[in-house]
Order: sequence, then C-alpha cells, then structure tokens
Amino acid sequence: MQLDLTGRRALVTGGGAGIGAAIARTLGAAGADVAVLYYTDSQEGAEELVAELTTLGRKAVALFADLMDPDSATSVVDAAAEALGGLDIIVNNAGHMVGRATIAEMTNEHWSRVMDVNNSTAFYVTRAAIPYLTQSSAGRVILMSSLAAENGGGPGSVAYAAAKAAVVGLCRGLAKELAGEGVTVNAMAPGFIGATSFHNTFTAPEVQESIIAGIPLKRAGTVQDVANVALFLTSDLASYVTGQVIDINGGLNFR
Repeated sequence: MQLDLTGRRALVTGGGAGIGAAIARTLGAAGADVAVLYYTDSQEGAEELVAELTTLGRKAVALFADLMDPDSATSVVDAAAEALGGLDIIVNNAGHMVGRATIAEMTNEHWSRVMDVNNSTAFYVTRAAIPYLTQSSAGRVILMSSLAAENGGGPGSVAYAAAKAAVVGLCRGLAKELAGEGVTVNAMAPGFIGATSFHNTFTAPEVQESIIAGIPLKRAGTVQDVANVALFLTSDLASYVTGQVIDINGGLNFR
C-alpha cells in the first residue's frame, strides 16, 4: 500500500543525519513538503537532503536552530511554517546522550543538558507549532523516546534513560490535551539502530555485536525501520492512534 502525504507539511528536527534524515526523506517520498531542522555539524546533510527532495518536486527547506533556546525554537517553527505555508506534522527527533556518566560522577550541567536536548527541545517545538497544527485537518506530533526509557539503558546512561522516560509522559499528556483539537501525539521508542553516529560514538564494537546477538530478529534495526513507523503515524491510517509509544526493537524488549 502506498501511503500518500501529498499536501502535508512536515517539520523534522535533527533532520540532517541518521534517523531524522531517513524520516524526512521518507515523508518527502510519500508526498509531503519538508522543513529539515539541523544543528551545527549536520548542515551539509540537511542541505543535500533538501536538494534531493526538491528534485522530487517537493517544497523543502533546511533551517538551522538551537532548539534548547525557546526563542530560537519558536522562531524556526514560524520560519518553517512560512516557508511551507503551514504545518501539519511535527517530528521531534532531535536528541543526544551527550556522554556516559554514572550518578556519582555526573555534574549538574550534564544532567540538565541531557534533559534539555531530549525533552525540552520537544516541548519548545511542539508548543510553538500548536497554532499551526490546530489549523490542520491532519495534525500529527511524533516524539522520540527510546528502549532506554523502558530498561534503563546501558552503563552510564541514567540521565538519558530518565529523559526518554520523560518524553513518554510528555507524549501522553499532550495527547490528552490536543485530542480535542484533532491532533494526534505519539512516540517512537527505537531499540538498537545500527550504523548511526549514536552507537558509533557511545557503544563499543564488541558491545554492539553482543546486543545484536541477543535480538530475536537477529539483526540491528535500521534508520528506515524507524522512518517506516513515522510514515504510518503521520498517515491517515493512524488517525485514531494517539498517546501511544511504538517499540521498534526487533523483539529485544517486550512491554
């Protein structure tokens, strides 16, 4: 079945690389116009993706934003809406572990940054987008949680696990709050997604091999696996799905 997003206008944070780029590309391939938000080192990837989407006939724009600054988040959401003629879909993909640290060695600054980059950014962006989403006939919000929210994550990732668990609470609260406006809010919780800068940075190769060996489907997840779920959640097929957390982990963990 071909899912058609023609006429929909999507904003994807952290869209210049990895999972975010796969989501932006997939939504664009399904017909959506896309604003690709990037930060620092992903500018080139964002601009290349916009060029790719433009060749498909989509309206696309790459926008820099420091989403941990609420004023910057509001400004870039407004800029995206102006460029695309409104917004129907918000994908809050931006996030980062920042670094591994145990509670005993963790600084206040580390804790705050992990919370901000994974949770506050989604709050700022979604809050700024609500006036546009409520004008849409198919408003959709996707938040990015993680398997770590369910199992606590690996060594030194307690702040990340806590932040991603907070995303789940944000998802469910927003789903209730926005349901009356016809806007759905859901979260995705990826497990081990291979070939990403996240695991290449924070997970040693031998640990990656051990994790994959324990996955019932016997392979690492791909960025496209996550993008496919995002496509479903933003499509008309998911119009009655809200407040849910969709696990994407190959059977590594069951609720």
